[in-house]
Amino acid sequence: MEKLRFKDLNISSEIQRAVEDMGFEEATPIQSLAIPHILEGKDVTGQAQTGTGKTAAFGIPILEMVDPSVRDLQAVILCPTRELAIQVAEELKKLSTYLKRVNVLPVYGGQPIERQIKALRKGVQIIIGTPGRVMDHMRRGTIDMGNVKILVLDEADEMLDMGFREDIEFVLDYIPDQRQILLFSATMSPDILYITRRYQDDPEFLKVVPKELTVPETEQVYFEVKEKMKLDVLSRLLDINDFKLSLVFCNTKRRVDKLVSHLQIRGYAADGLHGDMSQRQRDSVMSKFRSGNIEILVATDVAARGIDVENVEAVFNYDVPNDDEYYVHRIGRTGRAGKTGIAFTFVSGKEVYQLRDIMRYTKTKIEQQQIPSISDVQEIKTTNFLEKIKRIINNEKLDKEVHMVEKMMEEDYSSVETAAALLRIVMEKSGNSPQKTEEFGDTGAGPGQVRFFINIGRKDKAKARDIIKAIADRTGLSSSSIGKIDVFDKFSFVEVPEASASEVISTMRGARIKGRSVNMEPANKRS
Repeated sequence: MEKLRFKDLNISSEIQRAVEDMGFEEATPIQSLAIPHILEGKDVTGQAQTGTGKTAAFGIPILEMVDPSVRDLQAVILCPTRELAIQVAEELKKLSTYLKRVNVLPVYGGQPIERQIKALRKGVQIIIGTPGRVMDHMRRGTIDMGNVKILVLDEADEMLDMGFREDIEFVLDYIPDQRQILLFSATMSPDILYITRRYQDDPEFLKVVPKELTVPETEQVYFEVKEKMKLDVLSRLLDINDFKLSLVFCNTKRRVDKLVSHLQIRGYAADGLHGDMSQRQRDSVMSKFRSGNIEILVATDVAARGIDVENVEAVFNYDVPNDDEYYVHRIGRTGRAGKTGIAFTFVSGKEVYQLRDIMRYTKTKIEQQQIPSISDVQEIKTTNFLEKIKRIINNEKLDKEVHMVEKMMEEDYSSVETAAALLRIVMEKSGNSPQKTEEFGDTGAGPGQVRFFINIGRKDKAKARDIIKAIADRTGLSSSSIGKIDVFDKFSFVEVPEASASEVISTMRGARIKGRSVNMEPANKRS
């Protein structure tokens, strides 16, 4: 079925804003099918796999239907595991970011029940929990089902397989007669159909058939990387591989704009593509990308639809996609026309669970790789550069160049010295010279660092964190890679990695810290 944009669904501006923050540009098939029926008050039985967006399919209408002025429990979501309960609770909290006085609480075994009781006493409208712990609270009288308007069985087949049938029926028997029951399951077993017949009232049966989509021509790898390190890791991978054309996917339009800005500051030929751009702007960007004037295209999933560029060598999932199907569409944009491609995915924290869902969905093993260090980048770039020289020697005519070297030798310079000097020139121009940062001389920094002077200090109310934030925001350099900072009354010193020193000093021109325009220059050697 055709996917709908969230603005086409009957949902509030507050939730639309939260949805946009989360990176959902359009509803998935299960969301497009389920949300209208749930908002109409109908019982729904939805058949959909994990990773199809079903949490938002029931979470959005629940949030629309809950009355924030009433502190009583109004919605219950039952999940098979504590991990899923936490995941669902986190997503509902994000969706309710701009809704006032809506309280969401996960309740599950393994967490002290006293802590949950204390939270319940403050007033909670939505509970997400495992059947056993919810039933425990009901027996204790700490959860009252008397005002529950809607109940969800999430991954119902999993709960039944785990032996929760009696617990589920116990909970269902205690909710009011006038209520709405939503059931989501990957399969429709006889036990599932029994529950729908017994507890649901003329339900809408909705089914999303999973597509069998794989991209065998594409090598797939992932890196576990902290959010603040993503830009550094992306830069290293781009430097190592020197791709002619690559696609980078972000989940939101804001993320696209921010990443494009940071990449351009670092000297990459990058531009962005997202839904806020006019058709003319999109056409212009795509024309530059196809012609190679733009080497890196940063895009959202919806904006990238219809991109058909044969020579894309790599796809970067800068953000793990919100929908498993998006992952397949993304990586399918490389490895075309019989060529091999590579897809890199950056995974932060709990996103590793999303990646596991993707692997199940695509029936593909995605290999984890170690993040390349700065020294790895330097070594690989040097090796690649030397290999390029060997290819030229072996495959191209060099008569003119040989004659020029011979003239140098007549002036008493050896061929080795001439070749070394030429290498220095070429490598410095390519930003690949180990001598590159010697332009700063001895600044008194630690190994692998360059120390800079900044004309702002304590009397300007500047602190170390202000300097770190200014450098990180303008350069994209992770705060953890910024070295020692000394803040004095009228000035400060900061150490940054040698590999980023030139970029830092050029990017910080015109920067403002604590409202003051600052000047940065290499520090003198410590006396």
